[in-house]
Amino acid sequence: MEAERTRLLAAEQAARARLQQLYRLTEALASATTLPQVVAAVRDSAPATLNAAAVSIELYRERLAPVLDAAEEYWAPLGGRTATGIEAPGQHALTSVALIENGRKLGTLAMSHAQGQPPDAEHVSAVAQQIAQAVRRAASYEHEHRVAERLQRNLLPVMPSVPEVEIASAYASGTDLIMIGGDWYDMYELDRDHVGFSIGDVAGHGLPEATVMAQLTAALRAIVPRHGRRPATVLGELNQILRHYHPGRMATACYLVYHHPSRTLRYSKAGHPSPLVIGADNTARYLLDALSPPLGAPVTQFDQAETILAEGDTVLLYTDGLIERHGEDLDIGFQRLLAAAQTGAGLTNKQLCDLFLHHRPDSQAPDDRALMTIRFRSGTTE
Repeated sequence: MEAERTRLLAAEQAARARLQQLYRLTEALASATTLPQVVAAVRDSAPATLNAAAVSIELYRERLAPVLDAAEEYWAPLGGRTATGIEAPGQHALTSVALIENGRKLGTLAMSHAQGQPPDAEHVSAVAQQIAQAVRRAASYEHEHRVAERLQRNLLPVMPSVPEVEIASAYASGTDLIMIGGDWYDMYELDRDHVGFSIGDVAGHGLPEATVMAQLTAALRAIVPRHGRRPATVLGELNQILRHYHPGRMATACYLVYHHPSRTLRYSKAGHPSPLVIGADNTARYLLDALSPPLGAPVTQFDQAETILAEGDTVLLYTDGLIERHGEDLDIGFQRLLAAAQTGAGLTNKQLCDLFLHHRPDSQAPDDRALMTIRFRSGTTE
């Protein structure tokens, strides 16, 4: 009787331990959003969950390396959902099971275990089901991620070539999830003496914000040919469009126009971070004037200001993801960007973009980051 009680207690403890290990594996798989993360979760948690000496995973899309090396590796053909055990030479046997989700075979899970100690078939099938669900989620994510990347690239403009202007631009997502957002930048060739620029950010992150952004950039391309020399008018027209077609939506924006013969830069800001002018001597200053409420606010008139650029000046336009950090005062972000700008003497526009984009770890970036560096060549038009 005592021996039976001991056996039942041991069986109960073993079952409890299996459930605890299964919970840990399920928790790890639930947080995995990519196939490498799924593999890492299997590598770290599946052997203990299955009481296996080694575990390997094979996907039909591509063969993944074994997540744990076994002394000897054997593969068995699978005919169905159930776990299949085969004996292998030496001290280990192999059990394999198909990874099936919604009736589709996604791959194979295989494990080696001690001869004469086959794992519980029901437990193995439960583990395989959890892994199959995680693989399916990760594959769907990777597909959506690729689609989002292509869409974001197509939404960003191809800059026109203007002889007097050197320009570089960059965009980076603030999330490892679907990479699409409402940040934009653009450039407009108005005439032989004037060139315009815009940058903006629709509040939020996702496909709806990207849709609004695409409509605003299209609207700008219609507004700028008519009003492009008057920044305040451009933003006023854009605000009317946003309020009419997307009531309740908010966006920040900055529009600038440069007159090459006089080196005059006129600008207007709708709730947007101030442009940064970087001198050839490593001085830097923000254009703090002409700040009006964001687009979407009940505003009929926007402020406008102008400044004269010196020879060799570079203008940095950017969205707030470049300066924001969770739990930090925004002024600190402005100071950090200013300090980075004062180290950029002699850099090309592309190098300046890289400097600003990575002037802090990406893990500290809570939002998308879009930026343009603009340098105006010397000389005047005829």
